[in-house]
Amino acid sequence: MKNLFLSAAIVLGGLTSFASTSPITNSIVKVTSVADEYVEIKLEELPAPITEALKKAYPDAVITKAYKNEKSEYKLDVTVGDKVGNLFANADGTWIKK
Repeated sequence: MKNLFLSAAIVLGGLTSFASTSPITNSIVKVTSVADEYVEIKLEELPAPITEALKKAYPDAVITKAYKNEKSEYKLDVTVGDKVGNLFANADGTWIKK
C-alpha cells in the first residue's frame, strides 16, 4: 500500500512538470512603402502658387530644397527660425497631408 501511494505521488509530480506553459511572443512588423518617388528640382522651377501659398501660411519660412514626383506633387524642405520640416503641396498651391 505504501508503494502504491509513493508511485502515485511520483507520477502526479512528474505530470505537473510537463504542464508548464511556455511564454507566447507576438511580433509586430511595420511595413512602410514609398510609392511616390520624389526627384529634386531647382527652387526656380517651383510653381508660383506654391511659393505664394508658403509666404501666406508661413511668412518667415525659407525653402531649402524642393522635390517633385510623377503626380506633380511637390515636397518642400522648409526652415522656419531654428525649426526644420517638410511640406507637401499640389501644383496649384494646395497643401497635402502626408
